[in-house]
Amino acid sequence: MAEKVSDGKGPTDVTKGFNVKGLIVTEGSLKNALETVDLLSQLGTKKPQPCVTALSQAVQYQVDFDTNFEDRGAFVTGVAKFMEEATNHADMNKLLEEGQTYAAMLYTWRCCSRGIPQGASNDQKNRVEVNQMIVDVLQPLITKLMNFMAFHERAIDRFCMEVKRLCHEEVKNDFVSEAYLLTLGKFINMFVELDELKNMKAGLSNDHSIYKRSANFIGLMKDAQVTERSQMLGMFLANKNEIRRKLKVALMVIDGYDELLADVINISVNMYENKMYLEPSEKYMLVKVMAFSVALIDKKKTVAFKKISFSKLDRILKEVEIVPLYGDMQVAIYKYIKDSPCFDISKWSSCESSHPCPQSNLLVNLPAIREDHLSYISQLSRYSTEYSWKLLNPTTENCPATAEHYERSTKYNYSNEEKFALVEVIAMVKGLQVKMSRMESMLTDAIHSHMYAELQNLVQIELREPLRRSVKNNKTINKMVLLSIRDSCVDWLNGIEPPDDPALKGKKDSNEGFPIQVPRKQVGPSGTQLYMVRTMLESIISNKGLAKKSSRKDFDSQSVASMESFHQKSFYWNYLLNFGESLQNCCDLSQLWFREFFLEMTNGGRVQFPIEMSMPWILTDHVLETKESSMMEYILYPLDLYNDSAHYALTKFRQQFLYDEVEAEVNLCFDQFVFKLSEQLFTSFKQMASCIMLDKKLCSDCTQAGIKVTLPPVNRYETLMQQTNVQILGRSVNLRSLVSQRVNTALKNSLDIAISRFETGDLTRIIELEGLIQCNRLAHKLLSKHLILDEFDAMLKEADINVNIPCGRITLHILSEIKGDFLPMYCFNGSTNRFVRTVLLNFSEEYTMSRDKLQSVSAQYIWGSKALGSIYSTVYSPFSGFVGMPHFQAISHLIGYQGIAIIFSELLKFVERLLKSTIQDYLKPIKEAMPQKCGLTLFSYGSIGALSKYYAQLVDIIQHPDLRTETFHWFRVLGNAIVFFLLMEQAIHQEEICDLRQAGAFNNIIPPPHLARKDNESKDERRVRAKKAMDRLVTKYSSLHAINVVSQHGSQKQADIAKATQLLTQEKLCCGLSMFQTILYQIQTFLDDEIWRGKPPENGVINVNECQEFHRLWSAMQFVFCMPVGQNLSIEQLFGEGLNWAGCTLMVLLQQHRRFEVLDFCYHIVKVNRVDMKNDTYEGIELQKMVSRIRKFQLLNTQIFSQLLNHLNRKMEKDMDPNSADMKKKGKDITEPNIINFSPPVYESVAII
Repeated sequence: MAEKVSDGKGPTDVTKGFNVKGLIVTEGSLKNALETVDLLSQLGTKKPQPCVTALSQAVQYQVDFDTNFEDRGAFVTGVAKFMEEATNHADMNKLLEEGQTYAAMLYTWRCCSRGIPQGASNDQKNRVEVNQMIVDVLQPLITKLMNFMAFHERAIDRFCMEVKRLCHEEVKNDFVSEAYLLTLGKFINMFVELDELKNMKAGLSNDHSIYKRSANFIGLMKDAQVTERSQMLGMFLANKNEIRRKLKVALMVIDGYDELLADVINISVNMYENKMYLEPSEKYMLVKVMAFSVALIDKKKTVAFKKISFSKLDRILKEVEIVPLYGDMQVAIYKYIKDSPCFDISKWSSCESSHPCPQSNLLVNLPAIREDHLSYISQLSRYSTEYSWKLLNPTTENCPATAEHYERSTKYNYSNEEKFALVEVIAMVKGLQVKMSRMESMLTDAIHSHMYAELQNLVQIELREPLRRSVKNNKTINKMVLLSIRDSCVDWLNGIEPPDDPALKGKKDSNEGFPIQVPRKQVGPSGTQLYMVRTMLESIISNKGLAKKSSRKDFDSQSVASMESFHQKSFYWNYLLNFGESLQNCCDLSQLWFREFFLEMTNGGRVQFPIEMSMPWILTDHVLETKESSMMEYILYPLDLYNDSAHYALTKFRQQFLYDEVEAEVNLCFDQFVFKLSEQLFTSFKQMASCIMLDKKLCSDCTQAGIKVTLPPVNRYETLMQQTNVQILGRSVNLRSLVSQRVNTALKNSLDIAISRFETGDLTRIIELEGLIQCNRLAHKLLSKHLILDEFDAMLKEADINVNIPCGRITLHILSEIKGDFLPMYCFNGSTNRFVRTVLLNFSEEYTMSRDKLQSVSAQYIWGSKALGSIYSTVYSPFSGFVGMPHFQAISHLIGYQGIAIIFSELLKFVERLLKSTIQDYLKPIKEAMPQKCGLTLFSYGSIGALSKYYAQLVDIIQHPDLRTETFHWFRVLGNAIVFFLLMEQAIHQEEICDLRQAGAFNNIIPPPHLARKDNESKDERRVRAKKAMDRLVTKYSSLHAINVVSQHGSQKQADIAKATQLLTQEKLCCGLSMFQTILYQIQTFLDDEIWRGKPPENGVINVNECQEFHRLWSAMQFVFCMPVGQNLSIEQLFGEGLNWAGCTLMVLLQQHRRFEVLDFCYHIVKVNRVDMKNDTYEGIELQKMVSRIRKFQLLNTQIFSQLLNHLNRKMEKDMDPNSADMKKKGKDITEPNIINFSPPVYESVAII
C-alpha cells in the first residue's frame, strides 16, 4: 500500500506526487527536476585555465589504513609464531614513531640560552628572580632532553633484546621475515639520525649548562638523584657519537650479532637493487643501513663478511656518496665504514677512486629523469641526491670571499643549466602529482579491485595445487601455513566454501575440473591481513635470511613462481592502500627549504637566512631574470616548495615558529615575484608594441645597411596571465588580478612619464608624445586580451589630470609653449607651411622659457628598451627642427575639440591684449613720425625720384630705434597666432574628412558602383540602371545606418543626439562652417581704436594723401623691411612671413586692403620702375634689389589676401562694415554667425548622366 502523507489539506499519495505550500509536484516533474540537477554536475564551477601550478589544497584529508597490527587478534587462524612477530613488530613501530618525534625535536631545536639575559654579578639584587625565570623557561626543554636520553636507552635495550633473541642458538636457524629484518634496519637508521642530530646541535649543551647553573643557584640540585641524572644528561649531550658507541658496546656482548647484521645488509642491498622502495627517505634509509651495519661489525675476521657482497656495496656507495640524513643535514655515508676498525681499503676500490660521483651532476641524469617522467613518478625522487651532494660540497669559485657557507652551497653552487634542470625536475614531479591526485578516486577503485582479484585468485585457485601436494606428501607444516593463508583472507562466493574440494584430500581434479567462482569486489586487504599473508607465504618459499631449511622443493616450479610473483607484487600494496599519503610523501620537496643545520653552523650569527639564499626563491628568480621562454610556464612550481615546507613544519615537526618563518618568506617572495613578473610583462608587451609601430620599410633599410633592429624575444606569459587561483599556504591567490593591478599602475606611470617628457620640452615634442601615447595604447590593447585593465582613455585622463577639469596637463603645456615660446620665437615659412626657430639671438635669450629638467627614468616606461628608444629618437629627431602640419595634427588628436576650444579662447585673449596694448603702444610713436601727407609721386619723377622722396619723408620711421626689433617682433607674434589658427583648422578638417570617410557607411553615404558600358545604351537608360544599382546598395546597407539603428534600439535621448550629429555634419558640408572665419570676426572686434581707422576723410570718400589709416602705417613699415640689408640677416630670416600675415590680416579686417594695393609706396615704386627700368643707387640702396624684394612681398601679400578673403566669403563691403547691424551683432555674440541652411547636396552617384 502506498504511504499517505498530509499537508493539512488532505492525504497525498507519494507515488503520484507531493504538495509543498500549494505547489504540486508530480512524479513526471520530479523526475525532470532530478535529471536537471544531475546536469548541473556537468557544469564547471571554475573558468578553464592552463594547469601550471602544483597540487595544493586548502583542506587535505587522507584515509589511514595502517592499524599497526592492532587487529592482529582477529586472525586466530594464523600461525602463532607470526602472530607473536606481529606483536613485536607493533611495539617496535611505536618506538620508531617515538624516535621520529625526538628527531624532529632535535632538528628544530633553537638555542634558547643565547636570548636569555645572564646575571651581571652575584651582587645583583634580583639575581634570584632572574635565575628562577631562567629555570622556568628552560625547564620544559630540559625535561624533553631527559626524556630523549631515557628513550635512547630504551630503544637500544629493545633493539639488543631482539637481536639477542634472534641470535639465540635455539632460534638461530628459524625463519625471519624480510619485513622484520627491515624493521631492524629502520632502528639502525633511527640511531644514526638521532646521534648525528645530537652532535649537530651545540645549543643542547649550552641550554643544559645555563639551566644547571641557574638550578644550582636557587637550590634545585640538592637531591643526589636529580644531580646524578643532570650529570648523566650533561655527559650524554657533550660526548659525540654517544648513541652509536652505546649501541656498539651493547651488541658486542651478543654472540652472532654480526651474522644477523649481515642478513640486514643483504636484505637492504636486495631491496635497493630491485628498487623495492617508493619514497625517497626509504631509498636513503637502505643506503644508511648498509654502511652503518658494516661499521657496527667490529671484527676483522668474521663469518658474516663471507655473506656480504662488498663489490655491490662498493658500487652502491659510490653511486650515492652523499645522502640526506635529516632535513637539510647531509652525510657522506662512506665515512662510517672508513672510520670502523674493520676497514679494509682493498674492498672499496670504487669508493676510494677519484672518479666523480654520478650524483654530483644533475645534467647527466636529466635525460633519464625525463624518460622516467613519462612512465612513473617514484624515480623522480632521485634528483634530491644531487641537491644533497651540492649542500655537502659548497663551491669556492665564482663567489665573494665573504660569502657564507650556506650561500656557497645554494646561491653560488649551481650553474644556469643546473638551475634550469632543477626547475624542470620539480615541475615534472609536481605536474605528475597533480594529474595522479585528480585521478585518485578512479585509481583507488581500480587498486582495490585489482588487489581483491589477485588475492582471491591466489588463495582460492593458485594455492590449491601446493595444498594438494602438502596433503598428499603429508607435509603438515606446509599444509598448516597454506590453510592459515587461505583462512586469513579468503572470501568465498556467497560466504560458502565449495564442498568436497579434492585438493583438501590430496587428490587431483577430475577431467571436468573443480568449478570455483571467484567474486569481484572493490575491497582491499587490511595492513595486518596483508602482513600475515606475505609473511606466511614468504616462510614457505624463501631461501634467504637465517633459515637453514626451505619448503620450496616441496612444490612444483609453477606454483613457486606464482607465489613468488604475488609476494613480489604485494610488496607495494601497502603504498597503494595509502595512495594519497604515498603520493604526498613521494612528491614532498620540503628539504629544499629547510636550513636548520646551516643556521646552527652560524652559532647564532643569523636568526634566518635572506631570501637570496633560499632555494625556492633562487630558482624562481633565476627563471625571471633569464627570461627563458621554455621555463616560464614552470615558474610557479618552485613556489610550491613553500607549501611542502609549511605542511611538513605543521604535520611532521609540529613547530609553529617554522611555519611562521615559511609564511613570512612566502609573503616577501610572492610580492617580489608579482612585482618582477608584472615588470617583465609590461616591458615585453611595451617592446612588442614599439616594434609593431616601427615602419617596416625602416626595419628593412636598417637590415640592408647592416644595422640590426633587435626585436623582443617571444615568451610564454599568456599561461601565467590566466592563473586566477594559485594555491599557496592554503590561500587562493588571484595572480591575474595582482598582475593586472601592477600593470595598470605601470601603464599609468608610463603615460605620466610621457606627459612629463613633453612638459620638459618645446612644442616639437608633441610628435613624440603622440607616439608614446599610441605605443601605450597598443600595449594596453595587447595586454587587455589577458589581463583586466582599466579603460585606456580613463588612464590617459588620470595621467593628464583631466578627469573633472576642462583642460589637462597636455593642453596647459601646449598653451604655455604657444604663448611663451612658439609665437615669439618661431618664424613662418609659407613655402613649406612650417615654423622654424628664429635666429634673432637677443630675442632668443630674452624669451627663453624656464622648463623642468628632464628626469632620468627607466627605458621600459618610454619605448620598452634603450635600443628602441635610440631608434625612435632617430625617427623623431627630424620633427624637432620645425613646427608644421604633423605637429598640428598631433595637437588635434591629443586634446580634441575641448582642448582646442580652450587654446583658441586663451589665444584670442592674448591677441586682444596684444592689439589693444602692446602693438598700439609701438604704433603710436610710428604714427607720430609719419608725415601728415604723403601722396604718390608722378611717373615723371622716375623710380629713383620716387625712392628718394619716400626715403626723405619716411627717414624718421626708418631710423626709429624699436621698429626693426620690438615692433616687427610683436607683429610677427600676431601673424604667427593668426597662421596657427589657420593651420589648426586645416588639421582638424583633415581629421574630420578621414572620420567622415570611415563613417560613410553608417551615414548612408555609399560610393557609386561600377557599371560596365553597354553598346547602344542611351544616357537615360544608363541613368536608370545606375539608379537601380544604387537603390539595391542602399537597401542592402540600410541596416548599418546609425540613425535608424539608434532610433530602433536606443533611447530617445540617444536618437536626438544622433540626429543632431548628422545635422551638424550636413551643415559643415553644405555651409562650410569655419572656425577661422569666426576667429577673424572676433579679432575684428578688437580693432576699435582710432589708430587703426584714423579720422574720417575730408572729402567724405577716401583719404588719398593723408597718413591717418593703418594701411599707411603698414606701407611705411613695408618700405623699411623691403630695403636691402646687405650682408646682415634679412627680415625674412628674422621674422618670417608672420610679419606679413599680421599686416595683411589687419588690413583685410579693417577693409583697407584695396586702398593698400592702390596707395602703397613700394607698389608705386615698382610701377614706376616698370616704365623707366632704372638701376641706380640712393643712400646705399640698390634700386633693382629693392624692387625685387617689393615684388616678392607683393606676391606674398596677394596670396595672403586671397586666403583671407576665401575664408571671409569675399563679402567684406557688407558683412564687415563696422557700422552695420550684422557686424554689431557679431561683435556681441560671435558664437552665433549668420548661417544660411541649404538642403544637403545630391550625391554624385545619384546624378549620373
